[in-house]
Formats: sequence, structure tokens, C-alpha cells
Amino acid sequence: MVIDPISDMLTRIRNAINAKHKIVEIPSSKFKLEIARILVEEGFIVSFDKTSKDKFPFIKINLKYGKDNRTSVIKELKRISKPGLRVYVNKTEIPRILGGLGTSIVSTSKGVMTGSKAREIGVGGEILCSIL
Repeated sequence: MVIDPISDMLTRIRNAINAKHKIVEIPSSKFKLEIARILVEEGFIVSFDKTSKDKFPFIKINLKYGKDNRTSVIKELKRISKPGLRVYVNKTEIPRILGGLGTSIVSTSKGVMTGSKAREIGVGGEILCSIL
């Protein structure tokens, strides 16, 4: 049983990048699918696909590497809001990650979206993670 599924997802991606894997499999949920969708839109991963293995749904994520196929596009994945300490911000407090080079993922009342999109719409919420 996993206490924090989002943190588990980020750790699996981080470990796969450190081991230079091309594909990582993660147990599926709607929340994780939304995070994977954002990672594709922002260009941090190539693609994702929802599959089933022995009746259990999985997300198969194709990781993205640079031209040399050694350095990952994702430099850092950091969980911000944790089960023991939730971090909520309003629309004016959403952080800019490295001056706009990175992305923060925010869970809002309008759905899961990037920090820049939440700022644009004018909603705040829980900051899930930052990607650089």
C-alpha cells in the first residue's frame, strides 16, 4: 500500500531516469494520468499510454532524453505538497520555477494544471510538484 501515490510516481520516474531507462510503468489513477498529460504538453516526456497487466491498470511513460541519449530532459522532480504538510497558494503566490524554465503542477478547483496556466486563469490551489 502506497501512502503518497504522487510521490511514488515521481520517485519511479526519477529512478528510471537515473538508470537510463526509456520506459517506466506506474500504477494508474486519474490524477496520475493528468500529471502525465501535463508532462507531455510541457515536453518533459515523449508520451504515455494506459495499459493493463493482470487486470491492474498501469501508465507506461516513455521518457525523453537529449540528442546524446544520455542526458534526460528532466533535471529535477521535486514534490512540494506532501500528505504531512499540504502547501496551498492563491493565484498571486504561485511560484515561477527558475524564472520560467521549469514548471510547477497545481491542483485547482478547475482541475490539475501548470502554475502558469493557473496564474493565467486566476485560480490558486495545492502545489503538487516542480519540474526542471
